[in-house]
Amino acid sequence: VHGCQVFMPHEGRGLLLQRQQCVPVGCCNRQRRVVNLDDIIVPTHNGLPQAAASLTRCPAIDAAIAALTPTTVTDFMNLKICVAQLDFVVGDMPGNAKKIVDAAQAAYADGALLMLTPELSICGYAAEDLFLREVFIEACDDAVKSVAEALAGLKGMTVVVGHPTGGGVRTRSVSSQKRFNAASVLREGQILHTYAKRELPNYQVFDERRYFVPGTDTCVFEVGSGPDHLRVGLLICEDAWYEEPARLARQAGAQVLAVINASPFHVGKGGEREQVMRERVRACELPMVYAHLVGGQDEMVFEGHSFALDADGSVAARALSFREQQFMVTATRAGDQVHLAGGIAPERGADADLWDALVLGVRDYIGKNGFPGAILGLSGGIDSALVLAIAVDALGPDRIRTVMMPSPYTA
Repeated sequence: VHGCQVFMPHEGRGLLLQRQQCVPVGCCNRQRRVVNLDDIIVPTHNGLPQAAASLTRCPAIDAAIAALTPTTVTDFMNLKICVAQLDFVVGDMPGNAKKIVDAAQAAYADGALLMLTPELSICGYAAEDLFLREVFIEACDDAVKSVAEALAGLKGMTVVVGHPTGGGVRTRSVSSQKRFNAASVLREGQILHTYAKRELPNYQVFDERRYFVPGTDTCVFEVGSGPDHLRVGLLICEDAWYEEPARLARQAGAQVLAVINASPFHVGKGGEREQVMRERVRACELPMVYAHLVGGQDEMVFEGHSFALDADGSVAARALSFREQQFMVTATRAGDQVHLAGGIAPERGADADLWDALVLGVRDYIGKNGFPGAILGLSGGIDSALVLAIAVDALGPDRIRTVMMPSPYTA
């Protein structure tokens, strides 16, 4: 009911209307809509106020109320989703867990009720043969539990954490693995669901079938309550490049897809991802929040560039590239359709992406390995000058030392 007043055409206006029927200001939500019809106050014959729901209503008023659309009275939704586009360190489970907790607390203070972290965020991507060590998987499991415990006081807050779980099965006659690339749904100190990635890439830099077995289940979890209630279908990276996982999530009741990712950068990869995900959301007719890793790990770089798409494939929000960011997306509802909105970072050129990828790769390689700085030998040519420029952008001039190494060909 709009306007915080209810009146029929024959009723008065101005002061006369104020004496007839109104709604106390505190009973309207931020959109000036009545939350509870019992809050409509009308005067009785003796002048004392009485709830409208306890009176015998006029048939015309009842008809008008019945004609109101659900989004007007009960279905308004304004749910904030935070994408924690962060840079994690492989093997630093305590440090990564603390980073997730700090991000979740900040997101909760900003009004978010759902936070997504990237694929394998608890251990960093990619840990390679560390996945084969039982003690490593146990440390990851412990870190996930510690995150859940640390966030127990954030009432109503849901956090999705990527991590490995499971282990190998060995007997005298057989050896098999039951290790999964997984994501757990945490809320108020509990691990509500654990979803295992269904589609395991095994090409280019990916070698996931060496370490993991595919999952078979579908995960749809609920976020919020009342008008802000939302059913979220969870996918992990490669799952979203295939039709079946998204289709199964929709069949299970998902209203929006949440995809957590760690997909290495190459020039043009951000545009490729958006295009493939546009095809996916159009096919399943669901909006999508795509949460991506940022940072460098050895020869791989992850550029961030998280985004959100509406069900028609249009870009609803886009995060910065090559930067950590607490990226906020707002979910609203119009009838049965969920819409997403947020800030949209501008599209970038290939040269800018390539430069930032080189700078981020150098910065994280030096920083994550604990090196104090770098020493460069300069020939005086353009090649070494370019390397020096990248190093200074990555580390700052105070952490770079140069040595001139002239030759007969030095300019």
